[in-house]
Amino acid sequence: MAKSAYEYVRTFEQDDRLLPGCWIVLRVDGKGFTRFCEEHKFEKPNDGRALALMDASAEAVMLAFPDVRLAFGESDEYSFVLPPSTKLYGRRASKLVSLVVSCFTATYVRRWAEFLPETPLLSTPMFDGRAVCYPNLAVLRDYLSWRQVDTHINNLYNACFWALVKGGMDQAAAHERLKGTLSSHKNELLFSEYGINYNDIPARFRKGSTLIRQRAEVRVKKPDGSWGVREKWVLQVLHVDIIGNQFWEEHPHLVEP
Repeated sequence: MAKSAYEYVRTFEQDDRLLPGCWIVLRVDGKGFTRFCEEHKFEKPNDGRALALMDASAEAVMLAFPDVRLAFGESDEYSFVLPPSTKLYGRRASKLVSLVVSCFTATYVRRWAEFLPETPLLSTPMFDGRAVCYPNLAVLRDYLSWRQVDTHINNLYNACFWALVKGGMDQAAAHERLKGTLSSHKNELLFSEYGINYNDIPARFRKGSTLIRQRAEVRVKKPDGSWGVREKWVLQVLHVDIIGNQFWEEHPHLVEP
């Protein structure tokens, strides 16, 4: 391989390989999305179209990088999980983060009109990214549980806040009304004042989105032109509890190292 006198500059590059034997989480997070949502007049407290676009962007990442074992998303963020055994791009943090963020962002822009056809894209959506190593499955599950609990906390607060605002209260007063309240108080507020049972709110909003691959039967065209059925791994978006053991027991392939 030819070399030049300038090749020494490569010695300044930092080795950013992530620790071996650890689960890797690549987290993508929207930058300035409070303002972005207001600018594009997203529905409050939740915009199903915008969340579906986030799911589609995450699906694109999982299709582009089969090593991603599962993904969890809520609001303007998505976490992608790579197993301890992955050797994708030599486990280099800069490669992994930049490729996942660029794939996610490019898909978000490319498919915007598909999910929000009546809303022109007025500014550039941006996402930042980070890579974090978790030493074992228990800690990884705690991380994912933290994100799902955060989904519930934010959604319950926003459901109450926007019910108050849409009921005529200004935003400052609504924030003051909710300050220091417990989950039980917020549930009571929704039900007693607005007739909303929190558990009747769609699971997508309460539990976030979990993307996994599952075995499913799909129709395929045979060489002779006839149609048949075969089993293959397909991506599925679930809106389920991932804190308890049931989800993990039903999908044991997710926890293989």
